[in-house]
Amino acid sequence: MLYPVFFAAVYLSHLTLLRLPYFWDEGGYYIPAAWDFFRTGTLIPVTTVTNAHPPLPSILLAGWWHLSGFVPSGTRTFICMVAAAALLAVFRLTRDLLGTAAAVATTLLTATYPIWYAQSTLAHADIFAAAFTLWGLSFYLQSATEPGAPRLDSETWVSTQRKISAAILFSLAALSKETAIITPLALAIWETFLYLRDRNLRSHLGWIAALLAPILPLAAWYAYHFHRTGFVFGNPEFLRYNATANLDAHRIALCLYHRFLHLTMHMNMFVPVISTAAVLLLPAVSTRARLPRPILNAIAVILFANWIAFSVLGGALLTRYLLPMYPLILLVCVAEWQRRLPRWEGLVALSFAAFLAGIWINPPYAFAPEDNLTYRDMIVLHQRAVALIEHKWPQATVLTAWPAYSELQRPELGYTRVPIKAFAIQNFTMGEIAKAAADPGDYDTALLFSTKWAPPPGRANLAQRNAPADARYFDFHEDVRPAEAAAILHGELVWQASTRGEWVAILRFPRIVNANLSLK
Repeated sequence: MLYPVFFAAVYLSHLTLLRLPYFWDEGGYYIPAAWDFFRTGTLIPVTTVTNAHPPLPSILLAGWWHLSGFVPSGTRTFICMVAAAALLAVFRLTRDLLGTAAAVATTLLTATYPIWYAQSTLAHADIFAAAFTLWGLSFYLQSATEPGAPRLDSETWVSTQRKISAAILFSLAALSKETAIITPLALAIWETFLYLRDRNLRSHLGWIAALLAPILPLAAWYAYHFHRTGFVFGNPEFLRYNATANLDAHRIALCLYHRFLHLTMHMNMFVPVISTAAVLLLPAVSTRARLPRPILNAIAVILFANWIAFSVLGGALLTRYLLPMYPLILLVCVAEWQRRLPRWEGLVALSFAAFLAGIWINPPYAFAPEDNLTYRDMIVLHQRAVALIEHKWPQATVLTAWPAYSELQRPELGYTRVPIKAFAIQNFTMGEIAKAAADPGDYDTALLFSTKWAPPPGRANLAQRNAPADARYFDFHEDVRPAEAAAILHGELVWQASTRGEWVAILRFPRIVNANLSLK
């Protein structure tokens, strides 16, 4: 009964974002993969590189497109539906553990946390995996405090239903994003530890089986992928970038540091986390609900496992990989506020205000645009630039980098009505611009843009001391500014625009072509 309310709230709060064309990894993989399945029924993408991501998001998106049509507004409406389902899981989980007031607070803070807010309309696999994971946790944590003594048959049946439901939901999460398997595997290991400690087979064996069950459908998908492509975990470059190239002790240490900040400080998460650390110094109010110790232990296991795993796996330090972790952190915070403060609603209001500010106000360090509404600024600027090229120079060959390379060549992404020829370079560093200048005959136009948001020169930058290591391990780099690029490439800067630190520019290159006729 609450779901329509949750959906309406998510939909209306994202109303101005629903018609935006596809962004970054949406256009790079998820939308093309779903588009291929929608048109041809193939689970292996054919118009983009296959990287072995499980197919459930493609199947769900394609099924929805049969109802809504293949338009960005239809896709984003569907993602709002998925985000609303995830928030409903947060509400159910918190209500069962702490009561309705705490559930309202935790759900509200989750919905307004900038990373969650931004991802609530973006068609990445992470929002699907988060929804299924949180629903699976709502069944698992509901049973975490059950005693091990024999129960009535009706109670045993209810417990079995919870295990089956959790196994199905965690399996769907793994079929949405392969890394979602981390959470049920961590809990299975935890249940095994509890069994070895308690020697109570009846209490733990069923959950161990349920939590290991998601391995089977995920293994079946990889077997199918290997049968069709010859690769288990995607193409070799994808595997190298996301796994084998990451096994460096220094890099893992840096990732642990970054991921810890992502979980506790990033996008104003420091407000509820530091507030919680402060209230722990206060005595508890005895009549207030508290999280049982088994629940806290399970949440700690989940957070620790994901913190470690995502410090090793993944070439990019994207915060959306941790999407289902943020509601758990907020749940713990709200639990302590409610338990130790008579007027705990004040900290909810303070955190809510901090999260609202973070949706629009950028932090004093570099971050991925998809962590707040900076992604909208980037999309709008790219829309304007591509529309200008399509109108004035439709026959141009455009020097640019990904994702603009796909935006120009794939009309289905929503930026252009017809494909525009493009010449790709890796990025807009000095080295790549110099390479392009050495071979000017391959393009006559250039579309340059900021690839990451960073504080403007002269402004505070808290991450500046980490710049050399971030550049070495995480592809952080400094983009050449438009005027400087125009001088190096011997072109003319014909148009540029910027919004809140994001910028885009178009260069044109007058070329002299030596044409001769020859008789053969």
